[in-house]
Amino acid sequence: MDPVIVVGAGPVGLTLSLALAAQGVPCVLLDEGPGTEEVRLARTVVLREDTADLVERLGAAHLEKDGLRWSGWRSMRRKQLVRDVPLGAGPDASHDAGDPGDVRDFGDADVQGGPSLPAPLHIPQHALASALRAAVAAAPLVKLVPLSRIDTLEQDRDGVTAHTKGPGTTWWRGSYLVGCDGARSTVRKLLDVRFPGRTAVERHAVAALRAELPWPGEAVLHRQPPWRGGGAEVGARPLPDGLWRLDWLLPPRGELVTPEALITRIRDTLAGWCGETPPYELLDTGVHTLHHRLARRWRVQRAFLAGDAAHLLGALGTQGLDEGIRDAENLAWKLAHAWHHRGGDLLLDSYQAERRAAVATRLRAADQSLPILRGGGGLRTLVPGTVRGHDTLLADGHLGRGALGAPPSYSHSPLAPPHAEAHTTVGTPPGAPVADVRVTAPDGTAVRLRERLGQGHPLVILVAPGTGVWDRRHWLTAGIMPRLVEAVEALPSPAELLVTESYPGASAHTVLLVRPDGHLVAAFAGVQPAELFAAAQAALGGAPGAGAGAGDGESGDDERGAARAPGPRERVHADRSARIN
Repeated sequence: MDPVIVVGAGPVGLTLSLALAAQGVPCVLLDEGPGTEEVRLARTVVLREDTADLVERLGAAHLEKDGLRWSGWRSMRRKQLVRDVPLGAGPDASHDAGDPGDVRDFGDADVQGGPSLPAPLHIPQHALASALRAAVAAAPLVKLVPLSRIDTLEQDRDGVTAHTKGPGTTWWRGSYLVGCDGARSTVRKLLDVRFPGRTAVERHAVAALRAELPWPGEAVLHRQPPWRGGGAEVGARPLPDGLWRLDWLLPPRGELVTPEALITRIRDTLAGWCGETPPYELLDTGVHTLHHRLARRWRVQRAFLAGDAAHLLGALGTQGLDEGIRDAENLAWKLAHAWHHRGGDLLLDSYQAERRAAVATRLRAADQSLPILRGGGGLRTLVPGTVRGHDTLLADGHLGRGALGAPPSYSHSPLAPPHAEAHTTVGTPPGAPVADVRVTAPDGTAVRLRERLGQGHPLVILVAPGTGVWDRRHWLTAGIMPRLVEAVEALPSPAELLVTESYPGASAHTVLLVRPDGHLVAAFAGVQPAELFAAAQAALGGAPGAGAGAGDGESGDDERGAARAPGPRERVHADRSARIN
């Protein structure tokens, strides 16, 4: 088959190309730019623990050198410390304080994930993109083409034809095409997909500087700071080597941010936190305007949208790039399966059904919270518990929990199998991401479960206490293992069998079926070959090759948005240099 064409070489397009290559799918990556990254320290991104692990597994090296995993989260209001949340492997999930000297355990129900919260990775976007570009350069299945701007997109039953302008105009032929070309996506416009939403939901003045602040390694959100000109909210996010990104929430309209006004903000903020303005080095500044938009359709026949081309979000700490990387992870294994097995409208349609619904839920939660958090104080600030409730809403987006930040669950996915008597309940609901437990492969390799994801095949995990101390030769041929091996070999698609000592909420001999992107399909009480087969078949959108051709799908929409003009096929096939064989 022809390669997959990925339009846009930002972090989402780079991640998608690497994820496809890891699953044996060749890609052409069309980059409108020259192939280099502009260094902007004031333009940073926050990756949740699982998305940071994903890009590292795909070959993005040295992220820990260029970025920083926060050691804690601190929120304040006026002169009061409201919340102090240790992150990472700390023993306590969170603390609540009535004043800076009164920090105590509170164990609120809104703290998710057990006794500690995972630490997000904060990294400059240019450093992330450079690391991904280096991985692409080492990936033989990815052909990166700089200075290539798409201007024509045509589809037929067998593939996609794209024309690019650049140093040499070229026609490209692909099996599928994915637009990862940002908020002003040309692909989205060529597909005639609407992009409704709200403009300028929030504005922030941003500065990157080097200074010593009282909370090394901790992210800080300070609401209604008590100093003059402090504004409604200021945040500080640490980076390596004493660098910080500071964000000041601006009024929705007006207030031109001049260099002089920004310097005043910086000096007043540092003095408010440190008692007096400490020495600092200003490295970069900017104004960041956040929009909320959601594309009406994410699939038009063989063309897809991902990242900012499909959605814009970011208010209240929600992370647009993090969501874009989740798009890439979700779409990659589905495209890979369809590419290898030539099947799958239901599977490919599920990308829009799952990811658009997840992002829509995130946007809805943010839009519902904005009037509460940004609509002014009034009597609501006097209601007991209001300050803490508002702080919880704000913390959710930044810390990756709740409706604003928690990893998505695809419980209502079209790929979800129907309930069966053999299904059992574990600590992870069907459709949610599985826990990153330690697992053992039949060859004796012991790794974290997350390290086995993204290889294009489902995982079957047996919960078998004691296997860590047994000789592998014994448990491979004992008990239910031979029957489970036989059931896995009979699945409609190759799957990897793993064993774990324990899994949250699971009893001995529980069998878990996990999608290639780490979401739980179903859990079974013991070995249930027929039910396991049915669940795997549903999760893959039907048996390989059983569905209609992949070019037929329209995600339930009509064909008015597709670029259907007859393509210059003779020119495409004449230019074989535009393919990867």
